[in-house]
Amino acid sequence: MTKRVRKAVLPVAGLGTRVLPGAKTTPKNLLNVVDRPILSYIVEEARAAGIEHLVFIVGRGQGAIEDYFDANPEVEGALEAKGKADILAEVRRDIGPPGEMSFVRQMAPLGLGHAVWCARHVVGDEPFAVILPDMLMAAEPPALAQAVAAYEKVGGNIVVVEPAPEGEAHKYGIVALEKAAGRLNRMTGMVEKPAPGTEPSNLFISGRYILQPEIFEVLETQERGAGGEIQLTDGMAALMKRQDFHALEYDGTTFDCGDKIGLLRANIAFALRRPELAAPARRMIEDLLRA
Repeated sequence: MTKRVRKAVLPVAGLGTRVLPGAKTTPKNLLNVVDRPILSYIVEEARAAGIEHLVFIVGRGQGAIEDYFDANPEVEGALEAKGKADILAEVRRDIGPPGEMSFVRQMAPLGLGHAVWCARHVVGDEPFAVILPDMLMAAEPPALAQAVAAYEKVGGNIVVVEPAPEGEAHKYGIVALEKAAGRLNRMTGMVEKPAPGTEPSNLFISGRYILQPEIFEVLETQERGAGGEIQLTDGMAALMKRQDFHALEYDGTTFDCGDKIGLLRANIAFALRRPELAAPARRMIEDLLRA
């Protein structure tokens, strides 16, 4: 019987260099998509997948992330006094119960693998999810819920993937499959940015994982890889030699919010998904195109 996935690790310590200067004083994952920070959508996705404890891996100067998910008596009191109950509910929607969130300082930007390893004492000896907050996923059911359902079916480790744009698989981390039959398949390997024409598939790793706690043992002694950083993909490749990994091609759309155009695309797409904003947003886009 598989252990339930109760915890999720969210590596948010990156500098957001691709969205500077916007991320100079505001953590990149607190940049807005329509009227909510990126992390608001990510936390909502995690909770919808049954996650009970969120572990944020933060860096220096990112106290605003912790503050965002805390109560703000001044703002809430002012809204309550003015009778703005609808806005007050929106402000309070992301505040979780006491103890739901932990914040761990990474101390040094040593890569995604190192960020995940920093969560080892909070996660403990149980399977856990990893959510890359840059990658905002629009899906129903939510992407992580799809991954949890796959894990409950096959156990082991789950890597969420999706098709790369035509001719661009060489730009991504690509998975190799034992066979391609349906959306959930056993993995035989991973290749980071394979040479064009050598890709083992067109499916790239897109930012959601469910991993077994043995990954921490691997990352403990993991040598630095690409960019001089401790790479999570290297650790997973090592763990794959003794544990099962399955790739799940999830059903949904991914927006890379760590990229300026990706963030703009997410804003437009999520505005069009909102019933009260869809029509005016569409008119605005049409007006801009006619200008």
